[in-house]
Amino acid sequence: MRTRLVVGNWKMNNTVTESVAAVETFVQHVDAKSSVDVVICPPYLAIPRLRDLLRNTHIKVGAQDVFWAESGAFTGKVSAKMLDEFCVSHVIVGHSETRGRFGKLETPENTLGYFAESGATINLKISALLYRAMSPILCVGETASEREAGQTEAVIRTQLEEALTGLDAAELYGTVLAYEPVWAIGTGNTCDSAEAQRVCKFIRGVVGELFDEHVASELRILYGGSVKSSNSRELFSQPDIDGGLVGGASLDPTEFSLIVMSA
Repeated sequence: MRTRLVVGNWKMNNTVTESVAAVETFVQHVDAKSSVDVVICPPYLAIPRLRDLLRNTHIKVGAQDVFWAESGAFTGKVSAKMLDEFCVSHVIVGHSETRGRFGKLETPENTLGYFAESGATINLKISALLYRAMSPILCVGETASEREAGQTEAVIRTQLEEALTGLDAAELYGTVLAYEPVWAIGTGNTCDSAEAQRVCKFIRGVVGELFDEHVASELRILYGGSVKSSNSRELFSQPDIDGGLVGGASLDPTEFSLIVMSA
């Protein structure tokens, strides 16, 4: 049976001081013996402090991104080797925002070229994380225009094939997939639970085709996109949805704890 997993992606929010306050409140709300796996992905600067705060809890610290090289002349980048020093367990890769695909655009359109994630770079990042025994959280999902054009399955299949190329089935056991319809991220538009289930089942099927059905059956698939306590229980009750990748709602310790407990 797949253990439920809820991941909080804080994005570019919270200073170290604010992060500490939020986690201290969150821990008070969540049973330390919960059967639900919980990962908090704060900004890089807060990782060392939160690692210390959460050391004796079941809550793990993750990161929002990683660079594929261990070291080198890559200004501003953070490697898996650096994250490993602080016991980071999970790392988000291929998020729509690093791909330059925004549900709600909060940056000038002429800056979108700055966000240049591709299937090739995501694949390199996954390999770097697996080498360090960290769990990648691979995000896939379609834009509103792609959905309207009936391209949801084709887009997601391509994203999976590009990101997972060259990997073998054994390497997938520590990997997590997250279906994040781009049109639902930061917009308040949540994918209907039945449709989210349909797409997550499709994702599991593609993994079965690319690798094998046993690996696919063991793989944890999360839903992300305007997840909140009012819809999380219904989403998490679907047979192919094993938890959530939570954005804005994870910044509120009380709200996030309710989402975790609903899992």
